[in-house]
Amino acid sequence: MTLFKTALVAAFLPVMALAAGSDSTSAPQPPQCTDGKVWDTQSQSCVTPKDARLDDDERMRAIRAYAYDGQLDVASAILDAMADPQADMVLTYRGFVARKAGRMDDAARWYDAALVQNPDNHLARSYRAQGWVETGRVDEARAELTQIRVRGGRGTWAEVSLRLTLDRGRGYSY
Repeated sequence: MTLFKTALVAAFLPVMALAAGSDSTSAPQPPQCTDGKVWDTQSQSCVTPKDARLDDDERMRAIRAYAYDGQLDVASAILDAMADPQADMVLTYRGFVARKAGRMDDAARWYDAALVQNPDNHLARSYRAQGWVETGRVDEARAELTQIRVRGGRGTWAEVSLRLTLDRGRGYSY
């Protein structure tokens, strides 16, 4: 069985390298800016999160980098600057930040809200289920894994990271 698991992990390494919520093939780099600022590709400088030159993709990259770096308050502040605060990915990342801060009930509410907006949001389903694994609700997490697969998420980082979370008993930070 161990040989099978090793072969399975090796087969999924290219997919596993995809960081959740991005097209990146690795964990996010540390934030390019300090003091809660966001890198603006147009001006090639660090600007405040509400700067009109930024688009939400740039903000999302910064949110992800700050959250992965453990700067959850900064990630939350940048979330506050997003153009559509009810967008499913904004709600998903609010859930992610809450979960990483240990606020599991808040995280669940954010993930649920994201899934109301977009029931096929594989990342919200994966993050929610990773939280369930961390709190011992493994059966519910397995059911969510099935939902991700049924909803077209087979082979995505959301599916693979949840599968690996179920195997190792703890979630991912990106």
